[in-house]
Amino acid sequence: MALNKLPFGSFNVTAAASTAIKFNSDADGFETASAGGSLVKIASSTASSSASVSFTSGIDSTYKEYIFILNNIHPATDGAEFGFNLSIDGGSNYNVAKTSAPFMALHSEDDSEASVAYEGGIQTAQATGTQYLLENLGNDNDQSLSGYLHLFEPSSTTFTKHFMYVGNASKSNNQSINFYIGGYGNTTSAVNAIEFKADSGNVDSGTITMYGVT
Repeated sequence: MALNKLPFGSFNVTAAASTAIKFNSDADGFETASAGGSLVKIASSTASSSASVSFTSGIDSTYKEYIFILNNIHPATDGAEFGFNLSIDGGSNYNVAKTSAPFMALHSEDDSEASVAYEGGIQTAQATGTQYLLENLGNDNDQSLSGYLHLFEPSSTTFTKHFMYVGNASKSNNQSINFYIGGYGNTTSAVNAIEFKADSGNVDSGTITMYGVT
């Protein structure tokens, strides 16, 4: 099949923000359309010596995907683990059974260690407790965790609730650690709340923002 170069200006479309080009049945064959995939900010919460950060509204059938952006989560306790749990009753209980598969890459500041490995220490297998996003988060003044968590179609009453997390953190032993976690909440009930917390001590500071994906 031959490829033909189209001359500049031959597209009868007008550029606009958040639009793409799609085919149609006209002679020139193109028109603008919504690009899709936009993020709609729903809520944001900033920790301040908080026991937990939770979102108990805004998670419903409006969107099939939600993204939680975690910015500079700083724990009160050195070596704490930080993670999330899901609720099907508006936050009265955070105890959805979860199964996950995490792996990580790490590198020490002094270059003494570098590795990539499956991280069995935070894997879950039908666990109703917190799904941790890393181990040994440092609490030096300049140490924190940042990342993003995707939650897919939480309002479904047919399928389990898949999630994916990617993040980076400063460990308590001065290592950069990059985590990748995939899993699912094993419930066909609608998930309508989420909680983030550390296993020990409060969350001193940091912001978590929830977006819906159109």
